[in-house]
Amino acid sequence: MKITLIVEGKTEKAFLPYLRGFLEARLQGNMPKIDVNPYDGRIPTQKKLKRIVHNLLSGKKPSDHVIALTDVYTGSQPPDFTDASDARNKMRQWVGEEQRFHSHAAQYDFEAWLLPYWEDIQRLAGHNRVAPKGNPEQVNHNNPPSYRIKEIFRTGSKSRAYIKPRDAGRILRDNDLSISISHCAELKSFVNTILKAHLPPEFHLSL
Repeated sequence: MKITLIVEGKTEKAFLPYLRGFLEARLQGNMPKIDVNPYDGRIPTQKKLKRIVHNLLSGKKPSDHVIALTDVYTGSQPPDFTDASDARNKMRQWVGEEQRFHSHAAQYDFEAWLLPYWEDIQRLAGHNRVAPKGNPEQVNHNNPPSYRIKEIFRTGSKSRAYIKPRDAGRILRDNDLSISISHCAELKSFVNTILKAHLPPEFHLSL
């Protein structure tokens, strides 16, 4: 089984080693091959996304499934997406009727999945700022999770900027990804897509 993930390049470096570790611990001897198509900045959209997905599914060494993971906030103006549901739906519309393609989105950005580890963020930043309240994936108010983490690092006693590939890894390194999965429905859905693509129905895992 070969699964290809289409992701933004910094997310690949920050998150995927820990995703692989989480899966390997639960799928011992039954781990799918996970390839990555990383992109600097936002992942492709519209006809380009469709072409890339088609090529991945029909090339010389085709993938069995392709999963696209985007942030809702891509930095584009006007914004590409209004929320995670809109992002998932648009990516599916762009690709068309292809059952082996799966779309997922971090609401509002990848850093929402780091908020359940706020004590570690405080320690690494050297700051006792109170954690954002509520569901991590609903934290926004024109101040999305990535901005909040950048701010606590900027104002903390360690006086260092938040760098996603480095600091997200430091946050996740000593933590169980299942903690974030239990708090973040979008992340849970993303992980379950990988499990369901790889395992027959009688072996599907409920996280």
